[in-house]
Amino acid sequence: MVEMDITKMSSKGQVVIPFNFRKHIKEGDTLIVLKNKEQIILKPASSMDKQFAEDMEFARRTEEAYKRIEAGEGIEMGFDEFIEEMKKW
Repeated sequence: MVEMDITKMSSKGQVVIPFNFRKHIKEGDTLIVLKNKEQIILKPASSMDKQFAEDMEFARRTEEAYKRIEAGEGIEMGFDEFIEEMKKW
């Protein structure tokens, strides 16, 4: 059976999770927010695979890097310069 309730978002973007859903979450738990075309899903991070969480962080950082490059904030360098830079990492 699917449980359902109604809530609202505040002017600060905060959403109250209805009481009957909070019984499965404790204070301080991390939640993952997933969105597709018509749904927003909250899922406890503890139920997600660690690799998936790392992949999500990598995807977020990659997207930020692409946005910086598109905005002209990238650094252009040749292959040898790139290899030398990587050795510093």
